[in-house]
Amino acid sequence: MSLLTPDSGLLFWMILSFGIVLVILSKYGFPVIVKAIEDRKAYIEGSLEAARKANEQLANIQKEGERILAEAKEKQNAILKQAMAEKENIIEEAREKAAATANLQLQEATRRIREEKEKAIREVRAEITDLSIAIAEKVMEDKIGKDKSQEAIINRLLDEMSFSKS
Repeated sequence: MSLLTPDSGLLFWMILSFGIVLVILSKYGFPVIVKAIEDRKAYIEGSLEAARKANEQLANIQKEGERILAEAKEKQNAILKQAMAEKENIIEEAREKAAATANLQLQEATRRIREEKEKAIREVRAEITDLSIAIAEKVMEDKIGKDKSQEAIINRLLDEMSFSKS
């Protein structure tokens, strides 16, 4: 039973060595351990605070990014609307210009046709005049006495003139 009940000398030395170790630890060990724990606690708190600030900054940056993206979309829409309006204006101007050009070309073609018609009429009149003069000369050369003979001569001369002119 001596294992369960220590002697008084052993008990004395155990208490004395425990007291010395406790004094040494309380003087040199515990302050270092407590300081290390407090430093670690301060470091963790600082890291948590920095992480919280970083999260806030990230949230602010995300909000700013969304705002910038929304502004960019608005500007894009405005630019697209302006481009569509420009396109419509350009198309309308091109249509008006094409219509004006077509109108001018039509007027020019009408003028040319009129000039060609007048020229053709002048040429036909000149030929008719030449034919009339030639017929008159031929009639004057032949002495015409009767109406039927006069008609025959004019028809013959017209036939001769139309063949010679073509």
